[in-house]
Amino acid sequence: MQSFLVKCVFFLLAAIPVFSQTRIATGKEQGLFSSEPFWRQALGGTVISLPDVQAQSAVVALDGGNIRAYSTAGTPMWDYSARGRISPYVARSREGTSYFARINGALIAINRAGRELWRRNLSGPLSAKVIPGWDGRLFVPTEKKISCYTASGTLLWTKVFEESFSIAPKLDSGGGIIFSLENNEVCRVDAFGNTQTWTLSKKPAVLLSFDKKRILALYADGNVELVGEGSGWLVSETEDRTRSPAPFLPSGLLTAACRGNKLAAVFSDGNIALASLDERKTIWKGESHIIEFIKSGGRAELEVEMLFDDRGIYVLSKNGATGFTHDGRRLWYTLLQNAAAVPAFGEDGVLYSGGKDWILYAYKIEDRIQPENGPLFGPESEGVYGTGSPLPEYIPNISYFDYEIKEKLEQIDSAIKTGSVGTNELAWTTFLMTAASQEYQIQERIKALGLIGQIGSHETIPWLANIFRRESDPHVRSAAAAAIGAIGVDPQGIAINTFLNSIVQGGGTAIRDEQILAAIVSATGALCRFSGPPLSETGIKILTLLNGKTHPTKINRLASKEMESLR
Repeated sequence: MQSFLVKCVFFLLAAIPVFSQTRIATGKEQGLFSSEPFWRQALGGTVISLPDVQAQSAVVALDGGNIRAYSTAGTPMWDYSARGRISPYVARSREGTSYFARINGALIAINRAGRELWRRNLSGPLSAKVIPGWDGRLFVPTEKKISCYTASGTLLWTKVFEESFSIAPKLDSGGGIIFSLENNEVCRVDAFGNTQTWTLSKKPAVLLSFDKKRILALYADGNVELVGEGSGWLVSETEDRTRSPAPFLPSGLLTAACRGNKLAAVFSDGNIALASLDERKTIWKGESHIIEFIKSGGRAELEVEMLFDDRGIYVLSKNGATGFTHDGRRLWYTLLQNAAAVPAFGEDGVLYSGGKDWILYAYKIEDRIQPENGPLFGPESEGVYGTGSPLPEYIPNISYFDYEIKEKLEQIDSAIKTGSVGTNELAWTTFLMTAASQEYQIQERIKALGLIGQIGSHETIPWLANIFRRESDPHVRSAAAAAIGAIGVDPQGIAINTFLNSIVQGGGTAIRDEQILAAIVSATGALCRFSGPPLSETGIKILTLLNGKTHPTKINRLASKEMESLR
């Protein structure tokens, strides 16, 4: 009770309006006017990272080692203490799980309710943000190294490079990552660790994923180079028919974003330009808030973020933010004073800015109609990696002799334990799915399902749910449920609804086997802990039903224990 009262007092104090040291002016072509924050909240520390906004919540990292979450309406949601200094990066997966690291190299995952899920020891502090992949896997950058983990914390592979990153890794159009090194090498690493490297003649200012085969390297002098298939400079042809790099962008590039064949870029003088890559020319130019800030006596901020999506083009910096339509009309601009980090602009049209005065400000910049029941997950993945079902190209290589099956299972088990699955993942996933589906010894099928649970992703969930539904052997069904719980990620709710249906089916077909029921209880608890509120309603219903008098006492106890763990 005392702990509950302390939390209530904290939330009441955090909700008290405080005097703002951050000023915002919203600029339209008709003139300027002042705007008060939509809401503000006391943080108890300085924001050290770009706020991460998605699924009706905003998460910020503070210099004291805390991660705090607020609803988009300003309600405090949770406060997690890392009990030590943290690197200035926080990232979130589609499920709302937050990933960050202490400077001693402890990578930590906390769910959308603020509860720690797991932690892993890295070789050192993060050198950039953790990058969630399409299926929930994590690309984790440290000094001269990229490590790839599953959403549940299993190390899949590690890549070590000779130089440090000059441009931090970012997700590319194929679901892998691209980055550059201090030796002017540009690298593309796919989800399984396959690596391509190209050496440039000079250091790029920005890298952008143009398509699955090519990367755009943008230089500070305005030149643009294609790296990969059909690589080379975007060139111009002079009167004497010589060809040379075409600097169709101004010099002083800070950052850029690409959408289709259109390239938006912002420059150190505060100007923004939209260019056509096909025509090698600028379509329009505009003035961002950085120009207004320079006019007021400030110095241009070099740390700039840019958004280019179906809403428009947005420039974000510690000095403020600007919004443009796709055709170049400036919608608004803001000037921020005393901001501690680059602000974030949410899908709800709200700008989130952490001040050096230890206050998080939210400004309603654009009026956007939000659905009555907003999204509980972040944006859907742009593609899949192909791990969701056996791939025909790998099936001919699978042996069906029992002794070879056992040897292969041991080989995969050993690779998982040493974090060296890497480029074998697709072939091994196909092998494990095939072994789990065939009429082998039960122990081999159970072993295969357990290994799938360790390296699986949400792409694997439908396949596992199908195994759970169609298999008759209770040991295999239990192993499939356990694998689902080990993966933990079920954004479509496929597995948890499968569990619910299996215990409420009419006509006497509902599950009564204690082993299977116990596996359902454990997997349901794991799914709810990982993915939080989106699955909790169904999960609590399952656990409540299994805690009823119609089920064995053992199952009652297990269900009660899992429900207690979710509070």
